Amino acid sequence: MATRDPYSVLGVSRSASADDIKKAYRKLAKQHHPDLKPGDGANEERFKEISAAYTLLSDAEKRARYDRGEIDPSGQERHAGFGSRGRSGSRGRAYSSTADDTFFGGGDDWFSDLFGGGRRRPGGPGAGAGAGAGGSAGPRVRGSDISYSVTVPFVEAANGSKRRINLSNGKSIDVAIPPGTENETKLRLKGQGLPGMGGMPNGDAIVEVHVESHPFFTRQDSDIHVEVPITLNEAVLGATVNVPTISGKVAVKVPPGANTGSVLRLRGKGVVNQATKQPGDQYVKLKVVLPDPPDAELVKFVEQWAKTRSYDVRKKAGLE
Repeated sequence: MATRDPYSVLGVSRSASADDIKKAYRKLAKQHHPDLKPGDGANEERFKEISAAYTLLSDAEKRARYDRGEIDPSGQERHAGFGSRGRSGSRGRAYSSTADDTFFGGGDDWFSDLFGGGRRRPGGPGAGAGAGAGGSAGPRVRGSDISYSVTVPFVEAANGSKRRINLSNGKSIDVAIPPGTENETKLRLKGQGLPGMGGMPNGDAIVEVHVESHPFFTRQDSDIHVEVPITLNEAVLGATVNVPTISGKVAVKVPPGANTGSVLRLRGKGVVNQATKQPGDQYVKLKVVLPDPPDAELVKFVEQWAKTRSYDVRKKAGLE
């Protein structure tokens, strides 16, 4: 099935602001998150489509290129040619890098590099002399690097994963995504690029990892942040509630008297820091949510309670 226009997927106009796009994504992602409908394949595909659309439109450069018609809704180049991007398969894309511009440039320096000093072009004066006199039998050039792109869900990037890519030489390999991988991290696969010439080494494959946004997790360095709603009685009396983490749900104690904005810290529940190899923490921001629709008995109780026990929260905060 062809990839749909990302603006249509998110239900926004082409003039939508970045904030409008983010709001639309969060709304749809919460409706179609796989955890809400386990085993529903169609819903899972819809969630992937929503995530892919947001990944493209939330990147200002990619959005601009899509709007100009340079890339298609899946992020692939619309026109492939020598030195331009082409499909790599398996949710990725590949294109020749410019690491070896002297090889593809076509200038005098190119011929000088290939034939050892003189600015001689093939077929020109002395073109065949070197080979017959013990000179180089051909050009010696390192192979060009090939760049690929893969997209990984937020939780898989946090915990580590694997992605299979199809290389330009026809081989398929599994690329290890290390735990704690950040968005736009580049992984280098030695010797998996274009072949070298004259005995020179192959180029490398450079895999750029794009991490999808998550409907309720956000990441700051190695820490994970999430907002969790709690009921009025849980806030007043305290309770034990289940809180999502990147490694699964955990039971967390909400202290009596908790308030909107209160933050609980879960040590070691963040992502692994690639430099220190130590996990960060998860911060749980509480949000007190009243019954919806309002409960008549609760309203009546608060009316009576407020007659003798009202308190001023705005004055204390310096807002009055």
